[in-house]
Amino acid sequence: MPYVMTPDGVRIACQVQGAGSPLVLLSGQANNHHWWDEVRDDFHADHTTITLDYRGTGDSDAPQTPYSVGRFARDVVCVLDGLGIERADVYGTSMGGRVAQELAAHHPERVRALVLGCTSPGGRHGVERSDAVRRSLAQAEPAKVRQALLELMYTPAWLAGHPGPYNTVGDPAMLPHARRGHLTASNGHDAWDALPRVQAPTLVLHGSDDLLNPAANAPLLAERIPGARLHLIPGARHAYFEEFRAIASPLVLDFLDATRREAGKG
Repeated sequence: MPYVMTPDGVRIACQVQGAGSPLVLLSGQANNHHWWDEVRDDFHADHTTITLDYRGTGDSDAPQTPYSVGRFARDVVCVLDGLGIERADVYGTSMGGRVAQELAAHHPERVRALVLGCTSPGGRHGVERSDAVRRSLAQAEPAKVRQALLELMYTPAWLAGHPGPYNTVGDPAMLPHARRGHLTASNGHDAWDALPRVQAPTLVLHGSDDLLNPAANAPLLAERIPGARLHLIPGARHAYFEEFRAIASPLVLDFLDATRREAGKG
């Protein structure tokens, strides 16, 4: 497993698989690269996939310094530099989509094409989850919180047929300060003013039944980013990319292929 060192002295673990054009996969809040385990192979026929453990997760360092979405995006740039990759396609989901927005807006030369999944522009323009969802995630018993999170991620039918383990409900080895840092980073995200500066062709994906990150955020992103395309997956919840992989992965691959063909015509 390769590591890169950031300018502030934090060691970031990254993982490289497959062959082909580079595709960065960015996971959700307080999760490591295993978020992508169930679907990563979907991209390997045409892409080299690059993941990383955010600072505070997995095999990366967990500094006591402040965490932010902007810092996570700069860590992605360090990973690309360390791997000798000038430009890559970027697919971010949930908080990873927030990181991807920051990356595309502030480091446009590093992003060829962009996919934003189940994410939000944040700030006062973003649509927040309901009070009922907040209460379900703030229960005193960890088992009840975990169950609530699973039901926000997946449909009842999928949960009934897939008893786990689940890779999308948080890195269990995270230290408390890092977990708090991730929450602060995600909550502090506000890309509204920066989104019109995104130059990369962009696809916005969202499950129509996502309550963890409400689906109403998807059209906000698509309208704010020049030329962005929008696709809602009917019946899908937050982890649409896993439960509805037969729909989601081909959508992403077709989009990336189409942007490459369109660029070739230019």
